[in-house]
Parts: sequence; C-alpha cells; structure tokens
Amino acid sequence: MKNVCFFNSMDFWGGGEKLHLEYAIEFQKKGYNVVIFAYPNSPLEKKAKQNNISVNPISLRKLSFLNPLTIQKIIKSYKKHNIDTVIFSNSQDVKAGGIAAKKADLKRIVYLRGLAVPIKNNAINRRLFNQIFTHVVANSQATKKAILTHLEKVINPELISVIYHGIEVEPDTTKQNKVISNSSNQDIILGTAGRLTEQKGQLALVKIAQILRDKKVPFTIYIAGTGELESIMKTEITKAGLEDKIILLGFVEDMNSFMNSIDLFLLPSLWEGFGYVIVEAMIKSKPVIAFDLSSNPEIIDEGNTGYIVEYPNYSLFAEKIEALSTNKPLRNEMGSAAYRRVIERFNLVDRIDEFEKHILQ
Repeated sequence: MKNVCFFNSMDFWGGGEKLHLEYAIEFQKKGYNVVIFAYPNSPLEKKAKQNNISVNPISLRKLSFLNPLTIQKIIKSYKKHNIDTVIFSNSQDVKAGGIAAKKADLKRIVYLRGLAVPIKNNAINRRLFNQIFTHVVANSQATKKAILTHLEKVINPELISVIYHGIEVEPDTTKQNKVISNSSNQDIILGTAGRLTEQKGQLALVKIAQILRDKKVPFTIYIAGTGELESIMKTEITKAGLEDKIILLGFVEDMNSFMNSIDLFLLPSLWEGFGYVIVEAMIKSKPVIAFDLSSNPEIIDEGNTGYIVEYPNYSLFAEKIEALSTNKPLRNEMGSAAYRRVIERFNLVDRIDEFEKHILQ
C-alpha cells in the first residue's frame, strides 16, 4: 500500500469529512502518498489544501453509479494518481467509486461505515459486499449490528471489523479560550453540538429544560449547530418561554473553545454510529449525559465518565443533570475519568495504527 485515496464527494462539512481529513493527514505523516477526492470548493477540499494534501475534484449524484462515463472518469482519476487503496465512508460514493475501483483493479477497496442504521438488502449492496469491498470497518459495535440487520445472510460477521474513531490527545494550546460567557456564576452551563436534525434529538432538550426550570435548577443550555430544524427549535423554545435558558449559537467553528466553555455535555441523539462529539467533550474533561441508544454505551462508562439514561426518560435525564449541577467535585471526578478513558481507548494515533494494520492484512 503506497498511494491512498480518501474518497468523499459531499459538499458540506460533517463527521465523515472530518474523519477523512484527519486520517489523510495522519497517513501522509506516515509517508503514504495521499489524495483526497473531494467536491469542488467544498470545506473538505479547502481544508485538505490548507494541509498540503493533494485533491482530485469529484462530483457525484445518487445514480452516478449507473453512468458508464462517470465510472470511466473515476477510473482515469485512480490511474492518474496510481491509487492502490481507496477508502469510502458514505453510500453515494461507495457505489460509483467502488465499482470504478473494482474495474481499475485496486488492491484495497475499504468501506469505513459510520452510520448505525440498517443497509438495504438489494442487488447493488449485495454486489458491493460480496464482490467489491476488500475490507469493511464499522466505527462501533452498534454500527456493525446495523450493517448486519438486513445483510446477515449476505455478509460473514467476521469480515466486519470494529475500529473506533480517535481524537487528537495533544495538549490543547487554546485551553483557556471560551466562546460562551457565563452571565450568572450560579448557572451550570450545559452544552450540546450537532446538526439541528431529527436524528440529533435537540427538541428533547426543550422538554428537559422545562423540567429543570420546574425544579428551579439554575442552568443555561447552549446549542452549537445549524440545520433544517432551526426554525422549529426557535418556535418550541419560544412557546416554552425558554429564550433565556436555551441559546442557539449557530455554527461554531472552534469546538475546542466551546467545550472549554461548558460544565456538562448533553447528547440527546436518537442514534450515533460513533458519537465523536462525546469524545470531543470527554477529552476536555467534561462529563456526558446521553440516552442508552446505539454506540453511546460503548463510549460512556456509566457512572464513571457520565450517565446513560433510558430513552425517552426525560425526567431521569433532568435528574442526572440536577445531581451534577449541585456536585462540582463529582463533575470534576467524572471529567478526569472521561479524559483518561479517551487517552486509553480513543487516541487518534493508536486508532490510525490499528486501521492501517487491519487494511494491510
């Protein structure tokens, strides 16, 4: 393995794009020739160039895999860069890019699955898993289980490896920077971050905030992110009279400073392939409260680094927040345990080494 392609045609910036960029940077450090196939002028393309990583422009649609000209164009791009290993992480790319990789006789065609949602048992997916992918890597046990939901008779479970995502654990030079100013020293600062979508479950925080208010818990919730539910969120917050308790920050570029600004991280998501944002909070020594869904229990050590709450028990969720809001020593203890857990299990360098070793087999 010498020439590696990270293939990502998404035009937005999200967890998959961040993952590809981080992996590309680390593989380049290891001496590999790295190319990122990215959507023209996308955040991924811009960030790749900023990190001196070669970029090949690629634009795909859902049915691009049915277009022979598109397949041939991708094959030519592979050959232009002498690619021997290609890594995908989204379904749109794996179809066109995977078929092209097979036709181009690439040695390693790797599907790094990050969504803990079932995959349809259809002809194209059966072909991908049986004839095209040389390696399938899930980012959590929950994601592996989801892959097999409809494909258990198609895929040998032993062919799917679980390798968690990692995070930089270098000392953070911006540790003291904050993007939130606490207007009241008595308020506990609660935070969450993610796209404002149904999956991320931020509407649950409105109900949880109402319970906290009724309990007379001094708090403020800051939500970082934008998305299609933004107007609905604003409406529900206003209806509940929580404008001064739930603050929508919009897109936050500096997540380090955001995490440094809060006391406790909340994750109301309905599912996460791998809750990377949880790890981002934990490396900043923040306890996390989340529902007992998908991969959350694989990351959070219940009672030690935070709490896992049965879904959708909003009252218990609020109860856990209240308990930590009045017990700073416990928050600090859990935060320290959270930091140690990331060092031990989610160190980016270690996970990159594990991933590299696996796909070289």
